[in-house]
Amino acid sequence: MKYAIVEDGGKQFKAVIGESIEVDKYPLEVGEEIDLEHVLLVSDGENVMVGTPFVAGATVQATVVAQVKGPKVVVFRYKAKERIRTKTGHRQKYTRVRIDAITVE
Repeated sequence: MKYAIVEDGGKQFKAVIGESIEVDKYPLEVGEEIDLEHVLLVSDGENVMVGTPFVAGATVQATVVAQVKGPKVVVFRYKAKERIRTKTGHRQKYTRVRIDAITVE
């Protein structure tokens, strides 16, 4: 099984060919292609290449599948006996990409 560990937006993702990952929002349309160049590790089952910090010449090609929202996070602030109650919510926006290829030059 060929996979790569990719860094994007300060987070690390395991990229497997044919599967999808959700990265921070990109201003791209559905169907557009993107190259993820911050590859930390590439494994093809037998050989493992670890970068210092990135693997030289390695890229991960992906296609944008959808623009999605994450789960709602509710923030409730409360101070007893002071009548202070604040309730806010937030939904992070993500771009779902399908991994098409992992190349190492």
